[in-house]
Amino acid sequence: MHNPALLACGIDAQYVRVQVPVGRVAEAFRAFATAGFEGINVTIPHKFEALDAVDELDPLARTLGAVNTVHIHEGRLIGYNTDGPGFLRSVKEAFGVEVRDLRVLILGAGGGAGRAVAVQCFLEGCPTLAIQNRTADKALQLVMDLEELRHAKPIKTNLMHCLTPDKLAEAISKSDLIVNGTSLGMKPDDAPLLPAGALQARHLVFDMVYRTGGQLTQLGAAAQAAGVPYVDGATLLLHQGAISFEHWFARPAPVEVMRAGLQAAIQA
Repeated sequence: MHNPALLACGIDAQYVRVQVPVGRVAEAFRAFATAGFEGINVTIPHKFEALDAVDELDPLARTLGAVNTVHIHEGRLIGYNTDGPGFLRSVKEAFGVEVRDLRVLILGAGGGAGRAVAVQCFLEGCPTLAIQNRTADKALQLVMDLEELRHAKPIKTNLMHCLTPDKLAEAISKSDLIVNGTSLGMKPDDAPLLPAGALQARHLVFDMVYRTGGQLTQLGAAAQAAGVPYVDGATLLLHQGAISFEHWFARPAPVEVMRAGLQAAIQA
């Protein structure tokens, strides 16, 4: 999606993939800066290591606890997180509502983009934020981190963690938006995320996973069967990428050009 955007905007640059070993992110960043790169996207497993590899950290990235975008400006590395803001744009585009007006359940909020989305929802002041994670300690830690944020900001969001099947069932019954922040769904034989029949007509389903070829994830198939609005992770990929573009070039991203490029790549 970025190379079509660069071409459409007449920017003489190219977006390339570079594989970096764990533990060498700071070294790679300096090499990119020396080579004249404009910016960097950071993906798993480097988002946390990138926090300590930049010269300046955007306040939201510090709060979300991960960096996925770096702007190189006059040799300085400035770290951002576009997962949270990209999620807000994605929900508004897909469902026509604001996150701050929805009761949210996030499945897999222990790390990476799932954690960033959970913190972003909390900062937006959604009425209820329920957190479920395979590792209970990570869910509890996130709740404690969010309560710390509450001390600094007047946030009224009601927090709950779902560490038992009964708690998860309660959270599903009281939620409007259900978000998959896990990796489950990439394979057709992955375990189901929700109990059978859990989805109701009033639910909105946001799956941060997507499958190539336009195939539905397991959660997507369940949403389709229940007749509930559903969007997969390609929407988040698009909007977080558009925000990265805006950080790098200080101009609006050509979102529709990027969408067409992304859809062509996914279908291929």
